[in-house]
Amino acid sequence: MSKTYTIPVGPLHVALEEPMYFQVDVKGEVVQSIEMFAGHAHRGMESLALERNFFQNIVLTERVCSLCSNNHPLTYCMSLENIAQIQVPERGQYLRVIADEVKRIASHMFNVGIGLHVIGFNTLFMHAMEVRETMQDLKESIWGNRMDISANTIGGAKYDLDDELVAYLRKTLEELKKPIEEFRHMYATHPQVKARTQGVGILPPEAAIEYGLGGPVARGSGIDNDVRKESPYAAYDMLNFNVVLGDGCDVRSRALVRLGEIFESISIIEQCLNQMPKGPICCDPLPDIPAGQAVARSEAPRGELIYYMRTNGTMYPERLKWRVPTYVNWEGLRVMLDKAKVADIALIVNSIDPCLSCTER
Repeated sequence: MSKTYTIPVGPLHVALEEPMYFQVDVKGEVVQSIEMFAGHAHRGMESLALERNFFQNIVLTERVCSLCSNNHPLTYCMSLENIAQIQVPERGQYLRVIADEVKRIASHMFNVGIGLHVIGFNTLFMHAMEVRETMQDLKESIWGNRMDISANTIGGAKYDLDDELVAYLRKTLEELKKPIEEFRHMYATHPQVKARTQGVGILPPEAAIEYGLGGPVARGSGIDNDVRKESPYAAYDMLNFNVVLGDGCDVRSRALVRLGEIFESISIIEQCLNQMPKGPICCDPLPDIPAGQAVARSEAPRGELIYYMRTNGTMYPERLKWRVPTYVNWEGLRVMLDKAKVADIALIVNSIDPCLSCTER
């Protein structure tokens, strides 16, 4: 067949997590070229932030995205703390890491589960969601909410852990290890899963570097880059953990990296519980926020999250801008989808764990 056809995918599609539109040129079953269109989830949040004071913006930034909803206020607070030279107490730093890693586990389980759903393994998809529910229950028990947990504030953490909650956290993490290992084994060995994910959506490491990709997407192509290691924040410089890498450069490799990172997250939280000192959890009193500007960054579940803040001495930001992981990973789809099969488009798109709510805000 020599003729090329153009087919639409999205903006609403049963296999896409987010509203996005792809105009795909295909020859037979093979993708020849692709045009990508965004703009369906724009909410004007950067403009809204200029009308809210520093404390109100903690709530606003947490609502940029549901799965990365801890990293946004955390990075926002760090940018303000950099401007005002605020020192967060050590216990507050450990508490920030615990909240961050719990959210990372829940986010990665969601993406791995959606991948199984796209493949057609709906029973395993529901099992993945069932396992993820343990993290949702954990969040509700500790922070009082299943998604937006409000763990951060300017100068530290909003919550503390007593002995009962620490015991509950330890027990939940221990029970999580067996099912996560089963999912990792299944992704690594199951013939049907391998057939749908191995060699699909190839991203060579050279392309990952050229496009500046980050997070599990780049690490699935062997790129050793993690903000928690490269530029430690909170208590990460006091913890031992590995940067999980894959060498398959495909959908399967990116899923295995996320499952491997869940084990690292469990280890990080356990170290925090063992090492966390007693003491204050937040700087008190807070100094005034002077005029200035600063950048802060963190490793969100999808990759590097950057916040730029400029202040003018009032209680309101003069400029607030953020760059999210999907913004850079989005362009990598042009490489991954080139010469891919039409049936694999949704699976490959899911493998970058896209978030249009973050990207368009």
